[in-house]
Amino acid sequence: MSDKAIGSGAGATILVVDDTPESLRFLNSTLEQAGMTVLIAVDGLAALDLLEHVTPDLILMDAVMPGLDGFKTTRRIKADGRFRNLPVIFMTGLTETEHVVHGLEAGAVDYVHKPIVVDELLARVSVHLANARISQGSQLALDTAGRPSFAVEDDGTTGWLTPLAAATIERLFPGWTPREVRLPEPLAATIKRLQGPDVPAGAQASIQIGDSVVECTFLRHTSGREWLFRLTEKREGDAERILAERHGLTSREAEVLVWISRGKQNREISEILQISPRTVNKHLEQVFEKMGVENRASATAIAVATLAQ
Repeated sequence: MSDKAIGSGAGATILVVDDTPESLRFLNSTLEQAGMTVLIAVDGLAALDLLEHVTPDLILMDAVMPGLDGFKTTRRIKADGRFRNLPVIFMTGLTETEHVVHGLEAGAVDYVHKPIVVDELLARVSVHLANARISQGSQLALDTAGRPSFAVEDDGTTGWLTPLAAATIERLFPGWTPREVRLPEPLAATIKRLQGPDVPAGAQASIQIGDSVVECTFLRHTSGREWLFRLTEKREGDAERILAERHGLTSREAEVLVWISRGKQNREISEILQISPRTVNKHLEQVFEKMGVENRASATAIAVATLAQ
Protein backbone atom coordinates (compact mmCIF):
# COMPACT_ATOMS: atom_id res chain seq x y z
CA MET A 1 0.00 0.00 0.00
CA SER A 2 1.57 3.33 -1.03
CA ASP A 3 2.09 6.23 1.35
CA LYS A 4 0.32 8.47 -1.13
CA ALA A 5 -2.79 6.31 -1.05
CA ILE A 6 -2.74 6.18 2.73
CA GLY A 7 -2.56 9.90 3.31
CA SER A 8 -4.77 11.22 0.50
CA GLY A 9 -8.04 10.85 2.41
CA ALA A 10 -6.68 11.56 5.87
CA GLY A 11 -9.15 13.37 8.10
CA ALA A 12 -12.20 12.36 6.09
CA THR A 13 -15.24 10.73 7.68
CA ILE A 14 -16.45 7.63 5.83
CA LEU A 15 -19.78 5.89 6.40
CA VAL A 16 -19.56 2.15 5.67
CA VAL A 17 -22.89 0.40 5.11
CA ASP A 18 -22.53 -3.39 5.08
CA ASP A 19 -24.29 -6.30 6.78
CA THR A 20 -21.25 -8.60 6.85
CA PRO A 21 -19.15 -8.48 10.07
CA GLU A 22 -15.99 -9.64 8.30
CA SER A 23 -16.33 -6.95 5.65
CA LEU A 24 -16.98 -4.29 8.28
CA ARG A 25 -13.87 -5.28 10.25
CA PHE A 26 -11.72 -5.24 7.12
CA LEU A 27 -12.98 -1.85 5.91
CA ASN A 28 -12.80 -0.28 9.37
CA SER A 29 -9.16 -1.37 9.76
CA THR A 30 -8.19 -0.33 6.22
CA LEU A 31 -9.74 3.12 6.39
CA GLU A 32 -8.52 3.88 9.90
CA GLN A 33 -4.97 2.98 8.85
CA ALA A 34 -5.38 5.55 6.06
CA GLY A 35 -6.20 8.22 8.66
CA MET A 36 -9.95 8.32 8.17
CA THR A 37 -12.75 8.25 10.71
CA VAL A 38 -15.13 5.35 10.11
CA LEU A 39 -18.86 5.27 10.86
CA ILE A 40 -20.67 1.94 10.57
CA ALA A 41 -24.25 1.02 9.66
CA VAL A 42 -25.28 -2.62 9.34
CA ASP A 43 -28.23 -1.97 7.02
CA GLY A 44 -29.93 0.70 4.96
CA LEU A 45 -32.33 1.88 7.65
CA ALA A 46 -29.48 2.28 10.14
CA ALA A 47 -27.60 4.35 7.56
CA LEU A 48 -30.58 6.66 7.01
CA ASP A 49 -31.00 7.11 10.75
CA LEU A 50 -27.32 7.94 11.20
CA LEU A 51 -27.48 10.56 8.43
CA GLU A 52 -30.06 12.46 10.47
CA HIS A 53 -27.32 13.16 13.01
CA VAL A 54 -24.07 13.43 11.06
CA THR A 55 -23.01 13.99 7.45
CA PRO A 56 -19.96 11.98 6.35
CA ASP A 57 -17.62 12.99 3.54
CA LEU A 58 -18.29 9.79 1.57
CA ILE A 59 -20.35 6.58 1.79
CA LEU A 60 -19.21 3.06 0.97
CA MET A 61 -22.44 1.17 0.26
CA ASP A 62 -22.87 -2.59 0.01
CA ALA A 63 -25.21 -3.30 -2.88
CA VAL A 64 -26.84 -6.48 -1.57
CA MET A 65 -28.30 -6.35 1.95
CA PRO A 66 -31.45 -7.81 3.50
CA GLY A 67 -34.40 -5.46 3.82
CA LEU A 68 -33.51 -2.10 2.33
CA ASP A 69 -30.73 -2.91 -0.13
CA GLY A 70 -27.95 -0.58 -1.25
CA PHE A 71 -29.77 0.55 -4.38
CA LYS A 72 -32.93 1.59 -2.53
CA THR A 73 -30.95 3.14 0.32
CA THR A 74 -28.92 5.25 -2.09
CA ARG A 75 -32.04 6.43 -3.90
CA ARG A 76 -33.51 7.57 -0.59
CA ILE A 77 -30.29 9.35 0.35
CA LYS A 78 -30.11 11.14 -2.99
CA ALA A 79 -33.78 12.14 -2.76
CA ASP A 80 -32.78 14.30 0.23
CA GLY A 81 -31.49 17.67 -0.95
CA ARG A 82 -28.89 17.78 1.80
CA PHE A 83 -27.04 14.82 0.30
CA ARG A 84 -27.22 15.58 -3.41
CA ASN A 85 -23.43 16.01 -3.60
CA LEU A 86 -22.49 13.35 -1.05
CA PRO A 87 -20.43 10.75 -2.99
CA VAL A 88 -21.56 7.13 -2.71
CA ILE A 89 -19.34 4.26 -3.85
CA PHE A 90 -20.97 0.86 -4.30
CA MET A 91 -19.27 -2.29 -3.10
CA THR A 92 -20.60 -5.28 -4.96
CA GLY A 93 -19.87 -8.88 -5.81
CA LEU A 94 -22.30 -8.53 -8.70
CA THR A 95 -20.45 -8.50 -11.98
CA GLU A 96 -23.19 -8.09 -14.55
CA THR A 97 -23.19 -4.71 -16.30
CA GLU A 98 -26.87 -4.18 -15.46
CA HIS A 99 -26.08 -4.23 -11.74
CA VAL A 100 -23.34 -1.64 -12.16
CA VAL A 101 -25.66 0.54 -14.24
CA HIS A 102 -28.40 0.08 -11.63
CA GLY A 103 -26.04 1.36 -8.93
CA LEU A 104 -24.97 4.40 -10.93
CA GLU A 105 -28.58 5.20 -11.78
CA ALA A 106 -29.40 5.09 -8.07
CA GLY A 107 -26.96 7.95 -7.54
CA ALA A 108 -23.58 6.30 -6.91
CA VAL A 109 -20.48 7.96 -8.36
CA ASP A 110 -18.41 4.75 -8.61
CA TYR A 111 -18.22 1.08 -7.64
CA VAL A 112 -15.65 -1.47 -6.49
CA HIS A 113 -15.89 -5.23 -6.82
CA LYS A 114 -15.66 -7.66 -3.93
CA PRO A 115 -13.30 -9.07 -2.86
CA ILE A 116 -11.95 -5.55 -2.41
CA VAL A 117 -8.41 -4.63 -3.47
CA VAL A 118 -7.12 -2.19 -0.85
CA ASP A 119 -5.07 0.08 -3.12
CA GLU A 120 -7.93 0.32 -5.62
CA LEU A 121 -10.44 1.17 -2.91
CA LEU A 122 -8.26 3.88 -1.36
CA ALA A 123 -7.47 5.36 -4.77
CA ARG A 124 -11.16 5.62 -5.68
CA VAL A 125 -12.06 7.05 -2.26
CA SER A 126 -9.28 9.61 -2.62
CA VAL A 127 -10.44 10.76 -6.06
CA HIS A 128 -14.06 11.22 -5.05
CA LEU A 129 -13.17 12.96 -1.79
CA ALA A 130 -11.03 15.40 -3.76
CA ASN A 131 -13.82 16.06 -6.27
CA ALA A 132 -16.35 16.62 -3.49
CA ARG A 133 -14.01 19.03 -1.71
CA ILE A 134 -13.39 21.00 -4.90
CA SER A 135 -17.14 21.31 -5.44
CA GLN A 136 -17.74 22.35 -1.84
CA GLY A 137 -14.83 24.79 -1.96
CA SER A 138 -16.20 26.41 -5.11
CA GLN A 139 -19.59 26.86 -3.50
CA LEU A 140 -18.09 28.34 -0.33
CA ALA A 141 -15.99 30.69 -2.46
CA LEU A 142 -19.17 32.00 -4.07
CA ASP A 143 -20.60 32.71 -0.62
CA THR A 144 -17.40 34.41 0.50
CA ALA A 145 -17.58 36.66 -2.55
CA GLY A 146 -21.10 37.66 -1.54
CA ARG A 147 -22.65 35.59 -4.33
CA PRO A 148 -24.96 32.95 -2.83
CA SER A 149 -25.79 30.67 -5.73
CA PHE A 150 -27.64 27.49 -6.63
CA ALA A 151 -28.32 25.15 -9.53
CA VAL A 152 -31.47 23.40 -10.68
CA GLU A 153 -31.86 20.56 -13.16
CA ASP A 154 -33.95 20.70 -16.33
CA ASP A 155 -36.87 19.15 -14.44
CA GLY A 156 -36.71 21.75 -11.66
CA THR A 157 -35.07 19.59 -9.00
CA THR A 158 -32.31 21.21 -6.98
CA GLY A 159 -28.78 20.34 -8.08
CA TRP A 160 -26.90 22.15 -5.32
CA LEU A 161 -27.03 25.25 -3.16
CA THR A 162 -24.21 27.18 -1.56
CA PRO A 163 -24.56 27.25 2.25
CA LEU A 164 -25.54 30.92 2.25
CA ALA A 165 -28.16 30.42 -0.45
CA ALA A 166 -29.65 27.50 1.48
CA ALA A 167 -29.71 29.53 4.72
CA THR A 168 -31.34 32.50 2.97
CA ILE A 169 -34.08 30.41 1.35
CA GLU A 170 -34.72 28.55 4.60
CA ARG A 171 -35.15 31.86 6.45
CA LEU A 172 -37.42 33.44 3.84
CA PHE A 173 -39.63 30.38 3.37
CA PRO A 174 -40.50 28.92 6.80
CA GLY A 175 -41.13 25.20 6.60
CA TRP A 176 -38.71 24.63 3.73
CA THR A 177 -35.43 22.87 4.50
CA PRO A 178 -32.33 22.17 2.39
CA ARG A 179 -33.28 18.48 2.39
CA GLU A 180 -36.13 19.27 0.00
CA VAL A 181 -35.59 18.07 -3.56
CA ARG A 182 -37.23 21.20 -4.99
CA LEU A 183 -37.15 24.90 -4.17
CA PRO A 184 -40.17 26.51 -2.48
CA GLU A 185 -42.96 26.87 -5.03
CA PRO A 186 -42.94 30.72 -5.29
CA LEU A 187 -39.18 30.70 -5.88
CA ALA A 188 -39.39 27.74 -8.26
CA ALA A 189 -42.01 29.59 -10.32
CA THR A 190 -39.75 32.64 -10.48
CA ILE A 191 -36.82 30.52 -11.63
CA LYS A 192 -38.98 28.81 -14.25
CA ARG A 193 -39.40 32.14 -16.03
CA LEU A 194 -35.63 32.22 -16.58
CA GLN A 195 -35.36 28.66 -17.90
CA GLY A 196 -35.95 29.27 -21.58
CA PRO A 197 -33.84 28.74 -24.71
CA ASP A 198 -33.76 32.46 -25.51
CA VAL A 199 -33.08 33.79 -22.00
CA PRO A 200 -29.68 35.58 -22.01
CA ALA A 201 -27.12 35.31 -19.24
CA GLY A 202 -27.69 38.11 -16.75
CA ALA A 203 -31.48 38.04 -17.06
CA GLN A 204 -33.26 38.59 -13.76
CA ALA A 205 -36.58 37.81 -12.13
CA SER A 206 -37.66 38.82 -8.64
CA ILE A 207 -40.24 38.01 -6.02
CA GLN A 208 -41.46 40.06 -3.06
CA ILE A 209 -41.33 38.23 0.28
CA GLY A 210 -42.35 40.34 3.26
CA ASP A 211 -40.08 43.37 3.32
CA SER A 212 -37.50 41.69 1.11
CA VAL A 213 -37.15 41.49 -2.65
CA VAL A 214 -35.45 38.26 -3.71
CA GLU A 215 -33.73 38.64 -7.05
CA CYS A 216 -32.62 35.64 -9.11
CA THR A 217 -30.00 36.20 -11.80
CA PHE A 218 -29.52 33.60 -14.54
CA LEU A 219 -25.80 32.81 -14.94
CA ARG A 220 -25.58 29.97 -17.45
CA HIS A 221 -26.92 26.64 -18.65
CA THR A 222 -24.22 23.99 -18.37
CA SER A 223 -23.59 21.04 -20.65
CA GLY A 224 -24.61 18.88 -17.69
CA ARG A 225 -28.15 20.31 -17.98
CA GLU A 226 -27.83 22.42 -14.85
CA TRP A 227 -29.21 25.96 -14.73
CA LEU A 228 -27.05 28.18 -12.52
CA PHE A 229 -28.46 31.18 -10.68
CA ARG A 230 -27.28 33.81 -8.22
CA LEU A 231 -29.58 34.78 -5.34
CA THR A 232 -29.74 38.35 -4.03
CA GLU A 233 -31.89 39.55 -1.17
CA LYS A 234 -32.64 43.25 -1.13
CA ARG A 235 -34.33 45.09 1.68
CA GLU A 236 -35.45 48.69 1.97
CA GLY A 237 -32.53 50.82 3.08
CA ASP A 238 -29.82 48.39 1.97
CA ALA A 239 -28.47 50.69 -0.74
CA GLU A 240 -28.27 53.66 1.61
CA ARG A 241 -26.52 51.60 4.29
CA ILE A 242 -23.96 50.22 1.83
CA LEU A 243 -23.10 53.65 0.41
CA ALA A 244 -22.88 55.23 3.85
CA GLU A 245 -20.54 52.53 5.14
CA ARG A 246 -18.36 52.39 2.03
CA HIS A 247 -17.92 56.14 1.52
CA GLY A 248 -18.26 57.57 5.05
CA LEU A 249 -21.54 59.36 4.36
CA THR A 250 -24.31 60.34 6.74
CA SER A 251 -27.62 58.54 6.29
CA ARG A 252 -29.17 61.62 4.58
CA GLU A 253 -26.17 62.05 2.27
CA ALA A 254 -26.45 58.38 1.33
CA GLU A 255 -30.16 58.82 0.58
CA VAL A 256 -29.38 61.74 -1.74
CA LEU A 257 -26.66 59.72 -3.48
CA VAL A 258 -29.00 56.77 -4.01
CA TRP A 259 -31.53 58.93 -5.82
CA ILE A 260 -28.77 60.65 -7.81
CA SER A 261 -27.58 57.22 -8.93
CA ARG A 262 -31.14 56.46 -10.07
CA GLY A 263 -31.14 59.47 -12.37
CA LYS A 264 -33.24 61.83 -10.28
CA GLN A 265 -32.71 65.59 -10.46
CA ASN A 266 -32.35 67.80 -7.39
CA ARG A 267 -35.94 69.05 -7.45
CA GLU A 268 -37.26 65.47 -7.69
CA ILE A 269 -35.05 64.43 -4.79
CA SER A 270 -36.26 67.33 -2.68
CA GLU A 271 -39.84 66.18 -3.19
CA ILE A 272 -39.04 62.52 -2.47
CA LEU A 273 -37.09 63.28 0.70
CA GLN A 274 -39.26 66.27 1.62
CA ILE A 275 -36.34 68.66 1.95
CA SER A 276 -35.56 71.86 0.06
CA PRO A 277 -33.53 71.87 -3.17
CA ARG A 278 -30.99 74.05 -1.36
CA THR A 279 -30.53 71.34 1.28
CA VAL A 280 -30.11 68.74 -1.46
CA ASN A 281 -27.30 70.86 -2.91
CA LYS A 282 -25.60 71.16 0.48
CA HIS A 283 -25.70 67.38 0.93
CA LEU A 284 -24.31 66.88 -2.57
CA GLU A 285 -21.38 69.17 -1.82
CA GLN A 286 -20.52 66.99 1.17
CA VAL A 287 -20.95 63.83 -0.90
CA PHE A 288 -18.55 65.11 -3.57
CA GLU A 289 -15.97 66.11 -0.98
CA LYS A 290 -16.11 62.80 0.90
CA MET A 291 -15.96 60.75 -2.30
CA GLY A 292 -13.19 62.87 -3.79
CA VAL A 293 -15.08 63.74 -6.98
CA GLU A 294 -15.99 66.98 -8.73
CA ASN A 295 -19.48 66.35 -10.14
CA ARG A 296 -22.61 64.26 -9.97
CA ALA A 297 -21.67 62.13 -12.98
CA SER A 298 -18.55 60.87 -11.20
CA ALA A 299 -20.46 60.34 -7.94
CA THR A 300 -23.14 58.42 -9.84
CA ALA A 301 -20.59 56.16 -11.54
CA ILE A 302 -18.95 55.30 -8.21
CA ALA A 303 -22.30 54.71 -6.49
CA VAL A 304 -23.52 52.38 -9.24
CA ALA A 305 -20.25 50.44 -9.14
CA THR A 306 -20.42 50.17 -5.34
CA LEU A 307 -23.97 48.82 -5.36
CA ALA A 308 -23.18 46.37 -8.16
CA GLN A 309 -20.42 44.64 -6.21
